[in-house]
Amino acid sequence: MIKESFSTEETFQIGYELAKQAEPGDVFCLIGDLGVGKTVFSQGFGAGIGIEDAINSPTFTIVQVYEEGRLPFYHFDVYRIGDEEELFEIGFDEILDGDGVSLIEWANLIPGSLPRQYTEIQIEKDLERGFDYRKVTITEVSR
Repeated sequence: MIKESFSTEETFQIGYELAKQAEPGDVFCLIGDLGVGKTVFSQGFGAGIGIEDAINSPTFTIVQVYEEGRLPFYHFDVYRIGDEEELFEIGFDEILDGDGVSLIEWANLIPGSLPRQYTEIQIEKDLERGFDYRKVTITEVSR
């Protein structure tokens, strides 16, 4: 499925709507270059789960846990992971197998650690379509 966004509000809304459909154990893998709107998407996603706290990318903590929504929300940012083994030190596999919803920013950097089934969300710019334009491609992956 491809969604188009022409503003940060629309990117937020795409994340929001996707999260409204999320179920326990779902894993969403967010991929995109710096500055494409991954954080805005993540904020919308968190709002769709029912999180009222401010959502920021947990770049230095790797994972931020939010429990006040309709489901526990685990927001990962693996940009600074040097070795995928670091993930297992923080209980990555147990979190993914738990009763919450996981959103992993920069998931393309940890291909060997991703579960067998997940939803991939790729956000891309296209400056020919406008500075704020984003193409959001949502794909169900089963390996």
